[in-house]
Amino acid sequence: MTHPNSKEATTAPNHLKIARRGQDLYNRSIRSQVEKREQIGKIIAIDLDTGNYEIDDNFLEAIDRLRSQFPDAVIWSERIGFNAVYAVGGSLTKVDLA
Repeated sequence: MTHPNSKEATTAPNHLKIARRGQDLYNRSIRSQVEKREQIGKIIAIDLDTGNYEIDDNFLEAIDRLRSQFPDAVIWSERIGFNAVYAVGGSLTKVDLA
């Protein structure tokens, strides 16, 4: 557990901020480039600081490739064309390709 006054607590990224930044960056700059029929269902891992990304069928492969280029990356991941990366006890919902 991290103590609230520790350096790690003050420098660790806020998960809600990461989610907002990731969704915003994906929707604003990346979505129109990657939401093509051949990419639907694949995982995209995005470096929130550089905007660089990797796409793969495998979640860990996409992240590992991105980390090999940007070791300190703050990474946001999505399943292209769906509302979640994984579904637990439910089902993934496909989004419109409008």
